[in-house]
Amino acid sequence: MKSKLLNKIAGRREWALIFDPEDEVIEGLKRFAESNQLSAAHFTGIGAFAGVTIAWFDLAKQEYRPVRINEQVEVVSLIGDVAESQGKPSVHAHICVAKWDGTAHGGHLQSGRVRPTLELIVVESPAHLHKKFRPEFGIALIDLNSPETVSTRLQTTHSKE
Repeated sequence: MKSKLLNKIAGRREWALIFDPEDEVIEGLKRFAESNQLSAAHFTGIGAFAGVTIAWFDLAKQEYRPVRINEQVEVVSLIGDVAESQGKPSVHAHICVAKWDGTAHGGHLQSGRVRPTLELIVVESPAHLHKKFRPEFGIALIDLNSPETVSTRLQTTHSKE
């Protein structure tokens, strides 16, 4: 994976990430988020995979149910965010992929091997987002009321009102 910083204004950075053939996307995103100390960001992307594992969250069982697609697919839409969880960046991504016949499959992106490329734009927020484990759901979710969730921009905006 290659990355290029496109913009840096008022605590907000924006990058282009270009994944190479055979790169694993989630692992690459995690490494990128850690090396750039991201605690709040969102991303979008398009491209293609040689194979992908998506998942559907079964709320009753509080677990992800994987769906493996072992063929070339187009990434119709890839969206997600980065928030802090247990002191580290946590990547949460949803994806829709299309097979050769136009049928689409979507869900939570668990893993994917790029072929031939995947292009992402990552935009950092100057805020910090913190995830908190929610036992009633069995997963960590962004908690806007957490003391760790601090936004310099929001504090400045509120102080002007």
